Amino acid sequence: MNLPDFESRRFLQEHVAATLAFYDRHAIDPQGGFFHYLKDDGTVYNRTHRHLVSATRLVFTQAMAFTHTGEGRYKEQAAHALAHLERFRHPDGPLAGLFAWTLEQGRIEDGTVMAYGQAFVLLAYAHAHRVGLCAADKVAHAFDRMDAAFYEAAHRAYADEITPAGTLIDYRGQNANMHMCEACLAAYDATREARYLQRARELIETFVFGLAAQTKALVWEHYGRDWSVDWDYNKGNPDNIFKPWGYQTGHQTEWAKLLLIAHGHAADPRYVERAAALQRAAWTHGWDARHGGLIYGFDPDFRPYDTYKYFWVQAESFASAWRLWRVTGDEEFRRQYAEIWAWSWRHLVDHRHGAWFRILAEDGAKVEDTKSPAGKVDYHTMGACWDVMDAGALKA
Repeated sequence: MNLPDFESRRFLQEHVAATLAFYDRHAIDPQGGFFHYLKDDGTVYNRTHRHLVSATRLVFTQAMAFTHTGEGRYKEQAAHALAHLERFRHPDGPLAGLFAWTLEQGRIEDGTVMAYGQAFVLLAYAHAHRVGLCAADKVAHAFDRMDAAFYEAAHRAYADEITPAGTLIDYRGQNANMHMCEACLAAYDATREARYLQRARELIETFVFGLAAQTKALVWEHYGRDWSVDWDYNKGNPDNIFKPWGYQTGHQTEWAKLLLIAHGHAADPRYVERAAALQRAAWTHGWDARHGGLIYGFDPDFRPYDTYKYFWVQAESFASAWRLWRVTGDEEFRRQYAEIWAWSWRHLVDHRHGAWFRILAEDGAKVEDTKSPAGKVDYHTMGACWDVMDAGALKA
């Protein structure tokens, strides 16, 4: 297979356009929002179920598509997605103003309030504001409601989950906090309000420097109510994609990317140093020297734990590699960018139907036929391409 020039802006633009076209053809629901469950060929396999993570990410993808192309149809699609997102909002009671986890036939099915989901609500409103679909007070309200429900000032971190009955559970985790850091950086970009950047930096200090000092300088996933490390939560349960066990290869690199974005707003050499360390650790322990590609996760002794190859791990890691090369000039990271892209182009990109496959076996074999189940929508893949374009230094 001939490889394109992965350092070409035109290549990235065309690849994103092809990915968007897959969703244009198959995902738009004229009755409201988008379909959230698509097979590899675009067939909708569940027409009535909706998931908060997909709903929020579709606001992001369509708003970013408008930002990068100026094509009005993408702004219209972002508005379509944003209007549908409001259906997830709890209308009254102790959870009023927070967003439910799932809908069935337009009504709340699972009323659980996940900090992970609320972080993406903030991300959605930040990008909606950036393209003129809502006022800045919508961004502020999403941030304030998340704070009131989940923020633990003593720990400078967010709790994780509130049951439909209004009970805050004991589990604590880094994943929701990482995406809240991402959302705060987006909110700062959209509004220039300093409190969003301040909160993003607080979360970086808590998770990348503070808690990581207890877990071999890498980011661990799970904690107890007092933020003590929980080494066993979800061990042996690889199916929980929002709370996976082990060191997540892609979360090390995703934090590396966020560190560099924050560094771009307020320079801090510690951020660059730690981003490089996280990226190198992910590569050392996560790159499959035999088959290629980055594995999903490794255990506390740095041995491979889940060797499947997920789309988002590759995408986040090529974005962080490019940013690191841009900031440090170290050719090591440029080579990583090229190697991840080359493997992904050969194995994960669906050259027949469009978009990326979600997951492959260790050797690159297909294991399922769901192109976009709940939560995917190619937010990571298109987002990574846009991030590389924003970082710059590309050929024409």
